[in-house]
Amino acid sequence: MRDVYIVAVGMTRFGKYLERTEKDLVADAFAMTMKDVPDIKISDIQSVWFSNTGWGFYHMQHSIKGQVALRSLGIEGIPITNIENACAGASTALHCAYKDVAGGMYDCSLAIGMEKIFSTDKAKMFMAFNAGIDVSNMEGHMKALRGIMDGIKLDIPADDGGAGAGSTRSAFMDVYASAVRWHMATFGTTQRQLAVIASKNHFHSSMNPYAQFQNFLTVEEILQSKPVVWPLTVPMCAPMGDGAAAAIVCSKEFLMKLKSVRPVKILASVLGSGTNRRHDQQELDIATRLSRQAYEIAGVGPPDMNLAEVHDATAYGELHQYEALGFCKIGEGGPYAETGATKIGGKMPINTSGGLESRGHPVGASGLAMIHELVTQLRHEAGPRQVEGCRFGLAENGGGNIAFEEASMTIHILERINS
Repeated sequence: MRDVYIVAVGMTRFGKYLERTEKDLVADAFAMTMKDVPDIKISDIQSVWFSNTGWGFYHMQHSIKGQVALRSLGIEGIPITNIENACAGASTALHCAYKDVAGGMYDCSLAIGMEKIFSTDKAKMFMAFNAGIDVSNMEGHMKALRGIMDGIKLDIPADDGGAGAGSTRSAFMDVYASAVRWHMATFGTTQRQLAVIASKNHFHSSMNPYAQFQNFLTVEEILQSKPVVWPLTVPMCAPMGDGAAAAIVCSKEFLMKLKSVRPVKILASVLGSGTNRRHDQQELDIATRLSRQAYEIAGVGPPDMNLAEVHDATAYGELHQYEALGFCKIGEGGPYAETGATKIGGKMPINTSGGLESRGHPVGASGLAMIHELVTQLRHEAGPRQVEGCRFGLAENGGGNIAFEEASMTIHILERINS
């Protein structure tokens, strides 16, 4: 396997762009990526992996999304492969571009992801997320998730019993709510600890020009916000939004030909799928399994990481990853957040971009937005949100849900290369 380097990243600001097309967003992200490495020409790109989930659902553009989006940009004739892997699509695209280069097939590959989720038709917008769950067993799946609380005592305010999942809110909010309720009952995690995480992420995003939300919210403001499904309030959950992001990877041989470049090395790129474990088998969690593989490949461990971008579709998603990735013990994610360790300036800054909660979550682009943030940080170009002296960074991006964990997930570990 050859060494692989990220030599360019680019992304749009995530937001709500009803007036813009899917092609517009792809063009903007690609232009920013090419601007990031002026030495690379379109003709240097030998393969493309294109991530998207909803274009077909909204506008019937199935099958050849990448070819349609990229043709007008001058990208044609080369292999263009379309990736659909729920919320892990963009990071899966990067994993495939990595394999193209690491395996010696190509020297320069592009990974690019785009999504337009926001719609005035809210019912259709929320329904789009159902595709990330086994639609043939949606009722049984949601019943099983709520069933993890059987026999466990927790004072839960009355809710709609899941009736709004997929119609008035994303069904994934109910997935996370079921998981966090079990965590609260089992380990004593509190709603306030979730608010601490969300407030931290809103603080981080206030310094990120690419973030959908750039306003700071206090813990109290988050606790008092509109509920989604208890214990989650609106600022604890990723918003609906649109955007695109991209990265170019290359071999060491190709890198040596470039002049104006600030490379970041990919130490590990791991892709895996969920298993049919019990909900209480935390030690078998997909992120635990895959991150240990990545740590072994990279030759580093959790204490070596200087920062991480993790899949926080809700604040509990981030809390869970503290534990699964080995940054704290299982059950201690809530207290860990309260120590301030995960805030910029703390021991282990998490989601310095603002995360999905605040940077935004255009599904097919989110994984590459995580990579954009890590590369920016490891280049020491993050401005006021810079993690001082960082060398190693980790990105965890999960997608879909089957049984009691993500259906798919990638882990990437990156390293700063001193010039």
